[in-house]
Amino acid sequence: MSFNALIVEKAEDGTTSARVQSITEDRLPEGDVTVAVEYSTVNYKDGLCVGPGGGLVRNYPHVPGIDFAGTVEASSDPRYKPGDKVVLTGWRVGEAHWGGYAQKARVKADWLVPLPEGLSTRQAMAVGTAGFTAMLAVMALEDHGLQPGNGPVLVTGAAGGVGSVAVALLSALHHEVAAVTGRPEAEDYLRGLGASQIVPREMINETVKRPLESELWAGCIDAVGGAMLARVLGQMKYGTSVAAVGLAGGAGLPATVVPFLLRGVNLLGIDSVMQPYDNRLRAWARIAQDLPMDKLDAMIQPATLADLPQLGADILKGRIKGRVVVDVNG
Repeated sequence: MSFNALIVEKAEDGTTSARVQSITEDRLPEGDVTVAVEYSTVNYKDGLCVGPGGGLVRNYPHVPGIDFAGTVEASSDPRYKPGDKVVLTGWRVGEAHWGGYAQKARVKADWLVPLPEGLSTRQAMAVGTAGFTAMLAVMALEDHGLQPGNGPVLVTGAAGGVGSVAVALLSALHHEVAAVTGRPEAEDYLRGLGASQIVPREMINETVKRPLESELWAGCIDAVGGAMLARVLGQMKYGTSVAAVGLAGGAGLPATVVPFLLRGVNLLGIDSVMQPYDNRLRAWARIAQDLPMDKLDAMIQPATLADLPQLGADILKGRIKGRVVVDVNG
């Protein structure tokens, strides 16, 4: 029986093209569990994989989509049975392994988690890898002492996927949130998610010669990296932490060790791809408990498989606001 999938193919000259095709189940990769996919989403990595690959895709033809939610159709693993609702994020699915931009996916059982109680598959993909990463970052800051009342928490790249969920989560947890954005038109959107302060990107994205500035932030979730992260490190309050989740502004870090040595600042790396199972369950349980669903709904931009080639290009250019939810059956 055939189903639709977004297939990326690579020509002999190295160029790639992506289009929706009808394929059969025998083309799916090996795995323990076959899932009838209901929703996926669009992340920065997806933009790379829908396009030239960015070095992430090993073999073509390829089905991108680094996360998905749906219903188990068949399983050779006792942990999952037909009818179970499941979520997948990470494990290089959508990069090295065929992903969620299809009506069916076959994966290892170890890569799945049960759909958290209280969330629909659509809501789970409104959260997606970006929101899951944001929750991991919040938990890491809490584990290192962040509490409401400590002072403003900075979120860089705030109008993007990770940033949007981070703003909503931190606000719901009673933190004062300062949102950094280079898009003035996003101010109302960010205030609606709970930001109490908007920081224009140009105020914070240039390096300064002073390794330490005034102590401003009680915590930071940074999706940008580069010069902005270096600048933020010098503005952190004593003993506070920055959770680094992305590199939209570059992979370099033109910083000094002075904030670490004189202010005891912590730089926490957040990886969502290889996260252990127990911490995944902890993060998803917190998402279901702490993320306001009305604010999640306000982030959603609906899409179908046919929209993905354009959306993949848009996210690489910073043109996506909030969370794209892809109805693979739409």
